[in-house]
Amino acid sequence: MNIPFWKMSGSGNDFVMIDVREKQLVLVDISLSEFIAKICRRGLSVGADGVILVDYSLKADYAWHYYNADGGEVAMCGNGSRCVARFAYLNHIAPAQHTIETLAGIIHAEVLGKHRDRVRVQLTNPTDFRLNLSVSGIPTEGHFVNTGVPHVVYFVDDVEKVDIIQQGKATRYHSLFSPAGTNANFVQIIHPHQIKIRTYERGVEDETLACGTGAVAAAVISAVLGKLASPVEVVTHCGITLGVDFKQNALSFSEIHLEGDARIIYKGELSEESLL
Repeated sequence: MNIPFWKMSGSGNDFVMIDVREKQLVLVDISLSEFIAKICRRGLSVGADGVILVDYSLKADYAWHYYNADGGEVAMCGNGSRCVARFAYLNHIAPAQHTIETLAGIIHAEVLGKHRDRVRVQLTNPTDFRLNLSVSGIPTEGHFVNTGVPHVVYFVDDVEKVDIIQQGKATRYHSLFSPAGTNANFVQIIHPHQIKIRTYERGVEDETLACGTGAVAAAVISAVLGKLASPVEVVTHCGITLGVDFKQNALSFSEIHLEGDARIIYKGELSEESLL
């Protein structure tokens, strides 16, 4: 088994990219979810926050399936969508401006920059706002929104002083968000157009260096509460900045855009030993 792949990073979120359009994955004695979980192990295999499979689509330029590091498929990943857009462009799967079929709906992408190393995506509109929630074990109120996947946003004075693992895990598994669970974001307002964020991601079950849908969730919740206005600079935990802009009418948002880097880390082939 030698499966070609690219390792890519979007603002610190890292992904394994596999094109399955012409050659579907044939796995022996292992399920797809086990395959995903094994290659996402750091130190023992490639290591990643998730895996993206690129396939044909009848509705868009191509379809993708996104899997978290635990092997579970989820509807959306903001940083992953930027990486897959550059992957598709560089592999002649789609032009610089194109559409992607996801479980959350059709999203639009544009590969930008002199080196085509930045990507701007228009994501699906946020839904299911639930504000001012009391979550046991968390000292501040949380605010829920679905930006393709579920997120809770907490506002704190200093994101560097938050116990992300303890509070993130308490939120992720809280009964308020069962059975699907949720991601947890801790946000510090820097000024009316800039925030800092740290995110605990379900499926990874740990803090990640960035989260695109979390950045969008933080921006729109901040706007709903009157803390900032579009456009927003979102400073991720690794220090890389994401751009978020949108149109707003009270709790209604449209034209949600996320922009940032999409880096090629390396290209290779998965061997059987990567699954041991």
